Amino acid sequence: MEKAPINWTNMILFSLTPLAAVTLVPLYGFLYGYDLYEWLVCILLMGFCGMSITAGYHRLFSHKTYKAHPILRLLFALGGACALQNDVLHWASDHRRHHRFVDNNERDPYSAGRGFWFSHMGWLLRNYESGREDFSNVKDLQKDPIVLWQHRHYLSLVILTNIGLPMLLGYLHGDIIAGLLLGGLLRLVLSLHATWLINSIAHIWGRQPYSDTSTARDNSLLAFITFGEGYHNYHHTFQWDYRNGIRWWQFDPTKWMIRLCSLVGLTRDLKRCTLAQIEKARLEMQYRLATEKCKLLNIPENWQQRLELEYEQFLHTLQLWTEHRQAWYEAREKQFQETLEQWDKLQLRDRYREIQYTLKVQKRRWQLMLRNLGDSAPLPA
Repeated sequence: MEKAPINWTNMILFSLTPLAAVTLVPLYGFLYGYDLYEWLVCILLMGFCGMSITAGYHRLFSHKTYKAHPILRLLFALGGACALQNDVLHWASDHRRHHRFVDNNERDPYSAGRGFWFSHMGWLLRNYESGREDFSNVKDLQKDPIVLWQHRHYLSLVILTNIGLPMLLGYLHGDIIAGLLLGGLLRLVLSLHATWLINSIAHIWGRQPYSDTSTARDNSLLAFITFGEGYHNYHHTFQWDYRNGIRWWQFDPTKWMIRLCSLVGLTRDLKRCTLAQIEKARLEMQYRLATEKCKLLNIPENWQQRLELEYEQFLHTLQLWTEHRQAWYEAREKQFQETLEQWDKLQLRDRYREIQYTLKVQKRRWQLMLRNLGDSAPLPA
């Protein structure tokens, strides 16, 4: 099979920059040293670039999980150029094709099915057919004046943010070279490879609690490196959600920043997947894996029937809980309206709480059954 032609611009750029980073950065540090200001510049610029990709290029422009003020969209456009991740139109077009044709080696621009190297950065080094320019899926973004402005002036913005900005910050502190090496070169290499890890490692190592229809996986360690993008199995299952880490304790600073901006009017219409949808996806995944385990271990048929019964009961309770939860919230919002009498509302509240408790008990029974799968001992009544 004939190899795709080399993209010499990317080949040279992505080969020389890491080589320069591992030689020039430590050499200058050994000869002259770096101080706290210069390291802070590097860290802050990495945060600016990272958030511009995760909150801007990814969750805003590609998936439209929320709406943002023009000031914020402009900052994301500048940060994306600083991250050297291509312009918004190219990035979003590639990413939308990735989600539509995930793991399809012929149509997914960075398909994990072609191996770690290809999905990490190999797809950028050659002009593969799967990565050809096609803006037919970003017609909405072509109507955005900020996106079009960045597209037209992308090269100038890259030079300004990757060379001019680090030089300026270094000049203000009295060391232009240190500013270029840490705030420009090292920051660029680290930022690029951290982002690419989502295309590679997040499709190879991790858990699949919500779906296994693609190679996408949740990897908590990657979340710390990629500003919350490591919960990739969730993202591929519910890509319209502005969150990736849905639990309060999951590290997702991108989610926190988007939510914080909504409090001051910079973001709005934040989309969230419902708790019922999330639990249903998790339950269906657990049930399918459990049935496969039953077949593999030749579990007695009565246990398989019990498993199916528990699954159906759990689904039914989940549906009841969803309906009553929605009714209770609507009732609370209408508490000053005459459409619902006080007594009826109290009954609705009590019924909702009862079903909520039943759901918790059902969930414990289900988890206990999964843990004891294969054990002939009956479940507690």
